[in-house]
Amino acid sequence: MIELEGVPELIDPVMVAAFEGWNDAGDAASTAVAHLDREWKGEVFAALDAEDYYDFQVNRPTICLDGGTRKVTWPTTRLSVVRVGGEQPRDLVLVRGIEPSMRWRSFCNELLGFAHELGVEMVVILGALLGDTPHTRPVPVSGVTSDPDLARSMDLEETRYEGPAGIVGILQEACTHAGVPAVSLWAAVPHYVSQPPNPKATLALLNRLEDLLGLRIPLGELPEDARAWQLGVDQLASEDSEVAEYVQTLEEARDTAELPEASGEAIAREFERYLRRRDAGPGQAPGGHATESGDTAYLRDTSGGRNRPAKSPRPEGEGRTAPGAPPANGSARPDTAADDGEGDDGPARSSEESPDD
Repeated sequence: MIELEGVPELIDPVMVAAFEGWNDAGDAASTAVAHLDREWKGEVFAALDAEDYYDFQVNRPTICLDGGTRKVTWPTTRLSVVRVGGEQPRDLVLVRGIEPSMRWRSFCNELLGFAHELGVEMVVILGALLGDTPHTRPVPVSGVTSDPDLARSMDLEETRYEGPAGIVGILQEACTHAGVPAVSLWAAVPHYVSQPPNPKATLALLNRLEDLLGLRIPLGELPEDARAWQLGVDQLASEDSEVAEYVQTLEEARDTAELPEASGEAIAREFERYLRRRDAGPGQAPGGHATESGDTAYLRDTSGGRNRPAKSPRPEGEGRTAPGAPPANGSARPDTAADDGEGDDGPARSSEESPDD
């Protein structure tokens, strides 16, 4: 039984999740959720029992001094809630942790239990993969779902992936089978500069999340960090002629693949984002205002829990966003294949290994 004492009734809640590990190249996805938690001052209200899901020889606990007292921090997954202010406030349930070492089905069921009790309308899972994409171009971010109706209503790609899966794909499939609308957003990270952090990929995920949910996310220092990161990689590439030549090859392939359609989509998304930020008045809360996304009501028809009656559909075409840019030439698709996932663990995978969609 999930106890949620002290958690208020939430407004149009959306669950946003990310997990360190195989599905988190450059730590881009987990850093994005950490940014949301920090900027909106999230309050942790629950944590999964680490004993149930983690191998402590793989993910070691840490010891630190807290006011002279030694404190052990166990690897786990924590849930927090943030309120996005504005004329139409809404709540985000943030899920951040490490990809579990075992019992993936129980792990997903526990998260779905929280989603049910909190009345979550949609689950958005962030991921990052290694791909053949140049660091000098905008980060490709794709949005995929297993729900054909959701794919049509929100201009997402319906996944057709088959193969090995990480926890992002497994959780998305669990949501689909439970009747909870779920979307995965994937950023492609250059495989030749895969070490964390990658603020440019983190920024791209947050921008795509803005477009998907129709809200304004305070970005803080991320844009400047992303520019500094690219300049640093530019400097490293210029010092190695082979790397510089390889980057140029990737640039040519990317530019050829994207023109002219993808560039038009990118311009449209950027213009929509500009209008959203411009319309945020000076007296508005830092989070900006939120609007509902899509054409359909996303609440499940269940008894009990904290779900509320579905809202009326929006007018045709309102609240939709353009699809995410496809992965660069040769890059992988993210995962949504069903798999038990027992004991799967390891570093973020590349497109040559076992891409997830």
